[in-house]
Amino acid sequence: MTQSPAKPSVERSPRDPRAAFTALLSPRSVAVIGATERAGSVGRTVFWNLIRNPFGGTVYPVNPQRPSVLGVRSYPSVTDLPEVPDLVVVVTPASSVPTVMSQCADLGVKAAIVLSAGFRETGPAGVELERQTLEHARRGRMRVLGPNCLGLMNPHSGLNATFANSLAKPGSVAFISQSGALCTAVLDWSFKEHVGFSVFASLGSMLDVGWGDLIDHLGEDPNTKSIVIYMESIGDARSFLSAAREVALRKPIIVIKAGRTDAAARAAASHTGAMTGSDDVLDAAFKRVGVLRVDRISDLFYMAEVLSKQPRPKGPRLAIITNAGGPGVLATDALVSSGGELAPVSEATLTQLNAILPAAWSHNNPIDLLGDADAKRYLDAIEIVNRDVDSDGTLVILTPQDMTDPTATAKAIRDGLNTPDRPVLASWMGGPAVAEGETILGRAGIPTFPYPDTAAKTFCAMWRYSYNLKGLYETPSITDDAHDPAPRAAVSAIVNKVRRDNRTLLTEVESKEVLAAYDLPVVQTFVATDADRAVALAEKIGYPVVLKLYSQTVTHKTDVGGVELNIRSEQGVRRAFDNIRTSVTQKVGAAAFGGVAVQRMISRDGYEIIVGSSIDSQFGPVILFGAGGQLVE
Repeated sequence: MTQSPAKPSVERSPRDPRAAFTALLSPRSVAVIGATERAGSVGRTVFWNLIRNPFGGTVYPVNPQRPSVLGVRSYPSVTDLPEVPDLVVVVTPASSVPTVMSQCADLGVKAAIVLSAGFRETGPAGVELERQTLEHARRGRMRVLGPNCLGLMNPHSGLNATFANSLAKPGSVAFISQSGALCTAVLDWSFKEHVGFSVFASLGSMLDVGWGDLIDHLGEDPNTKSIVIYMESIGDARSFLSAAREVALRKPIIVIKAGRTDAAARAAASHTGAMTGSDDVLDAAFKRVGVLRVDRISDLFYMAEVLSKQPRPKGPRLAIITNAGGPGVLATDALVSSGGELAPVSEATLTQLNAILPAAWSHNNPIDLLGDADAKRYLDAIEIVNRDVDSDGTLVILTPQDMTDPTATAKAIRDGLNTPDRPVLASWMGGPAVAEGETILGRAGIPTFPYPDTAAKTFCAMWRYSYNLKGLYETPSITDDAHDPAPRAAVSAIVNKVRRDNRTLLTEVESKEVLAAYDLPVVQTFVATDADRAVALAEKIGYPVVLKLYSQTVTHKTDVGGVELNIRSEQGVRRAFDNIRTSVTQKVGAAAFGGVAVQRMISRDGYEIIVGSSIDSQFGPVILFGAGGQLVE
């Protein structure tokens, strides 16, 4: 997890965060700095959105060129306003933002939303503008959302401080995104699907307000039942993980994290000016703090709905009830491929189902009720399956057949189903014929899906979320030597040195020192800053050896010619040392070359092996290379 190296570092102010976030989300007055009447402009759209959606406060346009904006008296600058606004929305060019923020800091404005683009994503000049902006904000103890963002909505109060076309519907889902364009797409989708929001926020470059700040606030917000996030970069990882760990116990946090592939990571960096971080590390961190990660935008809202309406499954076993064999098979494929399991049908459940179902029913899971299943057969089967202790959830599939009434079946389930201790999901397949039944089930708190495979995958995601939350309750076991502070002190010394060097990554040698401090086996590695030292180390540990670039800035050594394998002589060591130094200097500059790391290699069964401290008595941890240095495993 990597913070953007370009983000200015300024100490946070001591202002009570509740006051700043009250001003941000529920202001009594708002000033739009850069408000205008020019058609199609951000300044006009934001101002119009604020005055046409009454949020119970006053809106002031600030424009030195106009006496009024859309019929409302305008003021030359924020210093000329008749009161100090709680919130300012800044839509002026990036070059003017530091001056605006300085004026706001002098006045004591509590919060600001900077919609302007042209900051760190443009290069060093933009980074300097950010530094000045944050310096003034900290001086005035002001919190800043943005820059380069869509803005923020509070649908429950009517606040629309964005340049989107419409205000979101009120609801219980908080949506937070780094992408403003994605916000507008999700907003359009939400109107079609009747999804409402408690907060709808675009964070942009996260100069100040980040994930952790909003998660902390939303954890105490009575209107928010779940939090869904579109993330490109994690920013302040410690803040995010700390807030998520606490809030996830009370409210689901579902994240779609962009940048899984190298190409996507580069695209995200060019978009927000921030690095996306290691995807594998993020996956592990999300699981450890109870956050559910999904892969599709639709999954964000499916999960927000089901987790707010249904209990979480205690395990991965799903019972599937259907009136058609094909959809049951599709649901099974999706379930198993997503990590779930078909619930076994116990002898007791089998006996009870035999008593109510036709002789030709499937006698297994999926439980095929046959094409003539009526509402009573559905309800009776669901009640029996829900009592089976070997099942962790139920998926009910209905296809509109002549003998099956989708609406009547939905009403029977709504009126007759006892509240279970496990989730019940439904897939009413079809168009207008099943629409009324879907509405009935949805209002009864039973989520419906157009396709059974989607429902099965959603159940698996629910189970993964339950599994993640278990980690929050785990307590590490205490060993007899747990009181020994030596490993922690050694690791702290390594990490503190890295921080003093203003670095965010450990070198390979430092990483191995951390692992070794906790008695984890690592490949023995020795650093040489000149060729003579490299030769001495090679002769000490024995040939053949491998030389690898030692650098505090370069992490992908092979990309810069920083690895030489299977070296068997003094001349080979000297040649390899010079080759690495020359290649690195030519490709990334002499400053990136800090020497080489020397490791031992031996041969076994035709492979070259890098050997380190012992895992087994003979060879220890190994990395295998074939002829010519090709990595095998």
